[in-house]
Amino acid sequence: MSSEAQAASRFRTPEPVFGVVAPEIIEDTLICLATENEHYLNELSHQAGCFKETQIVEFVFLLCEKWFLDQSARYQAVEIFERFMIKHVEESYNSIKKSRTNNEQGEGNIWGTLKAQMCDTFVLRLVSCIQLASKLSFHYNIINNNTVLKFLQSLDYSYTKQNLVESELAILKALCFQINVPTPFAYVELLLEVLGHNGCLLPMKQLHKMCMHLLDLTYLMRNIIYDTLLKISIENSTPSELQIAKFLSVKEDFMLLAVGIISTSAFILNPEYWNQVVEHLNCITGITTQSILEFSYAILKHSVGTTNPRKNKGTRSSENYVVPPTK
Repeated sequence: MSSEAQAASRFRTPEPVFGVVAPEIIEDTLICLATENEHYLNELSHQAGCFKETQIVEFVFLLCEKWFLDQSARYQAVEIFERFMIKHVEESYNSIKKSRTNNEQGEGNIWGTLKAQMCDTFVLRLVSCIQLASKLSFHYNIINNNTVLKFLQSLDYSYTKQNLVESELAILKALCFQINVPTPFAYVELLLEVLGHNGCLLPMKQLHKMCMHLLDLTYLMRNIIYDTLLKISIENSTPSELQIAKFLSVKEDFMLLAVGIISTSAFILNPEYWNQVVEHLNCITGITTQSILEFSYAILKHSVGTTNPRKNKGTRSSENYVVPPTK
């Protein structure tokens, strides 16, 4: 067996286990996540999503796979990087405005220099966010400085271990050491746990596996999927700038994303039970069936090519929900 195969075997993420958590704990956790999601949306930056471009997400995903990180770490790394870069850019721009002179050209030169510095450290910051995310998943695999340096050297960067420490510290300070942020991964897994308690007829492990594939896909095809969703929701193929701006909160809604992922996964696995799953998700989260349908349509269109999720006759209605609506 090769060294890479041995490493993969050693750090393979264990399969999820459903049905072992008490309903009251699930309910408290769901309410907590829903509250955090609402708070995040209320405080949303106008630049949210700028650093979730496909090339960035793909870089993070591939590097996390190379280093055999837990799947949750890849989403954590993307979200840490997104929040750090927005904060970094905003603070840098505000510092220039605060100290600017009447010489507009001088201000432009300062901003140009700062942008150049950001570009020079872009890959370093990305890798540091992955390293920080690995430390949050310490029970799987922590990426040490030697591994990071070896990778950066392969890209012809000449950083030192001190540079790595300083980079991590810069990210931690910018985010006030609050890097354990919620990700759609957590919302998906929790909602699946709730579905299991509520009597969903689909096998949870099989549904979980499909959800993880679609969550990856949605992150990688984020712009085109949400562009389709926007056009569906406004029933217009040419949205205005105001409509695009208002839609930002939809693109950053982790609960909505998780619901859309689960609904779409259920439809792909077994359309017969799709209606039941949607009813469950509606009762659990308060998200309307119409919104769930539209999101499923957008994901299906850019994944398997099917664009007709619809209610099916003969499915069992959902009863005895263990978790009340949270919205």
